[in-house]
Amino acid sequence: MGWHAKQKLTAGIIHLLLILGSIAMITPFVWMILTAFKTKTEAISVDPFYILPENGWHFENFIDVWNSYNFLFLYKNTLIMIALRVLCACLTATLAGYAFGRLRFPGKNFFFALVMIQMMVPSQIFIIPQYLIVSRLHLMNTQFALVLPGLVTAFGTYLCKQSYQSLPRSLEEAAEIDGCNIGQRFLFVMLPLTRSSLVSLGIFTALFAYKDLMWPLLVCPQPAATTLTAGLARLQGQFVNNYPQIMAGAVMAVVPMIVLYLIFQKQFVEGIATSGGKL
Repeated sequence: MGWHAKQKLTAGIIHLLLILGSIAMITPFVWMILTAFKTKTEAISVDPFYILPENGWHFENFIDVWNSYNFLFLYKNTLIMIALRVLCACLTATLAGYAFGRLRFPGKNFFFALVMIQMMVPSQIFIIPQYLIVSRLHLMNTQFALVLPGLVTAFGTYLCKQSYQSLPRSLEEAAEIDGCNIGQRFLFVMLPLTRSSLVSLGIFTALFAYKDLMWPLLVCPQPAATTLTAGLARLQGQFVNNYPQIMAGAVMAVVPMIVLYLIFQKQFVEGIATSGGKL
């Protein structure tokens, strides 16, 4: 077998494995959509086993869930939480990243080590202190309670620091010669050059905020103040064994992220490639 034949065989095997992996990943999602349009009997039936709805497509599952659980409030709370978390994370991370990456001050290495330590421990460790802060400030069932864990981000600080360090120092020196102070150098010279890192940080922050479950369940027990993920968790208790309605709620919950991905698909891929991270 020649070299070109071996290369084609290897490429064919790789593509086959990728196709099989894609099918394995997309099958649960397709099954969720199909189940949302079935009747309860079809969803739990084993013999016969229904792949497609046999008695028509039941859109009333979506209507029943929408009317029983106010998804409009869930959408609003989730989108507001994501917007505020992204804004706070990008603001604090870019300031801290610039300080750690470009400035010199006493204790710089010590404080950055504290940031790195925060990345190494599970986030669940901070739940109790954060809960006590929200509880003692009497801010339960508020947007501040939902946003609190995203006010600062160790990952974002590290990402921005690496981005600022990669820029040549001659840019700042030229701006300083032109009479720019430290604020002007940061705002008009350095910050625009780290736009790709901020896009990456915004994408990851939005994704992590959207799928956060434990924190909204703790600080927003009232349905009108909670998010989509927590609402779905309560939906399972409300419609016990009614899998079509549970799947209908899940479909409505993932629609915003699908739309967001379709709009920002290029930035999403570039953000993951730029950060070198994985989900």
